[in-house]
Amino acid sequence: MSLGEGVEVPPPLLVVDAANVVGSVPDGWWRDRRGAAERLRDALVPVAARGLAGRPGAPRWAQAGPVEVVLVVEGAARGVEGLPGTGVAVVAAPGSGDDRITELVAAARSTHPHRECLVVTADRGLRARVTALGAEVCGPRTVRPA
Repeated sequence: MSLGEGVEVPPPLLVVDAANVVGSVPDGWWRDRRGAAERLRDALVPVAARGLAGRPGAPRWAQAGPVEVVLVVEGAARGVEGLPGTGVAVVAAPGSGDDRITELVAAARSTHPHRECLVVTADRGLRARVTALGAEVCGPRTVRPA
């Protein structure tokens, strides 16, 4: 996206709270946290290319791709790797996933104040933190595989 006068804005940023999204459905994820995070990562590949069209809670600007997807993992899922060339990066939080997500949003907004940013989480505290930085939020159903 261009704002004119040579100012380029990167594609929208979609930051996904992996622990929160994976934990939103009791499908046995606790038996294999890393595997659950890998399945979520894989399900995000088409989102990076095409956006969130038709997904509940997705803002209008996120309906079309490409979008940059960052999946933030923590705990037992820290070993999950990104998929180069797919638009899906994985960031392992050294401590709190919420703190890392907040740092990512703050960095994105300070570098490119006009860049659209969407955080996927149901965590009320995290939602408050990132909306204070100018990000929008939506719930886990927005990115959960159908």
